[in-house]
Amino acid sequence: VIGHPKYQESKRIAIYLSTPDEIQTEEIMKDIFKQGKECFIPRYDPLGTHMDMLKMSSAEDISSFTLTSWNILQPSDDDSTREEALAGGGLDLIFMPGLGFDKKGNRLGRGKGYYDIYLERCMKHPSGKPYTIALAFKEQICESVPAAEHDIQIDEVLYEDS
Repeated sequence: VIGHPKYQESKRIAIYLSTPDEIQTEEIMKDIFKQGKECFIPRYDPLGTHMDMLKMSSAEDISSFTLTSWNILQPSDDDSTREEALAGGGLDLIFMPGLGFDKKGNRLGRGKGYYDIYLERCMKHPSGKPYTIALAFKEQICESVPAAEHDIQIDEVLYEDS
């Protein structure tokens, strides 16, 4: 990931905070700060389909985050001091989680469409749609995953042996 050309050229990067059953993202996040890039992480509304990408000031920010009902760390709802990526310069790259992926760029998420809806918002931003990379275990790569008309394909899936 760290040697990937899209990662190297990106300045504003969104990355998910991994759960124990996902590709671990902590070292990537630390490298984002080490390289002097801007790091954004998701905060989603568990009762709706809205998600924002909020700027972190350092990797240590995580210690102030709260755990959601899905056991995902995120800034609390009353944390209004962080820049939302689309209120500023947009994003260059988004690392995406998922349950399953195919080689055509289809992604199976957790069913609420947070990332698809967010990518639609990105497309309306002057900086346009960011490059999207899914991080996966090779066991998550399928022949095909179900895709609906509103699902937005990801640009690339990185997995062991890819």
